[in-house]
Amino acid sequence: MATVNELKSVLKETLENRGVLGQIRARVRAEVFSALDDQTEPRPALSNENLLINELIREYLTFNKYKYTESVLQAESGQPKEPMDRRFLVQELNIKEEESPTM
Repeated sequence: MATVNELKSVLKETLENRGVLGQIRARVRAEVFSALDDQTEPRPALSNENLLINELIREYLTFNKYKYTESVLQAESGQPKEPMDRRFLVQELNIKEEESPTM
């Protein structure tokens, strides 16, 4: 009969092999943070610069599918729930988008 430690080890290995252990850990961290975060404490107003920076970070997190990290960023920063329009970001940051080369 398997011991508790052996069962833990097999479960951990199985979750790692399936690639979900990191996701579970991130989800638990996000939920713990959310539970501990004092929602009654007012957040300082975000400057336009910080709004733009946070939006770029959110876009990076979304692109890489770091949804739990993104939820923590949103909760901590007070960033609006809805993402900014990408065209607005391009305009505000004065970015010139390159057209993809044709072959």
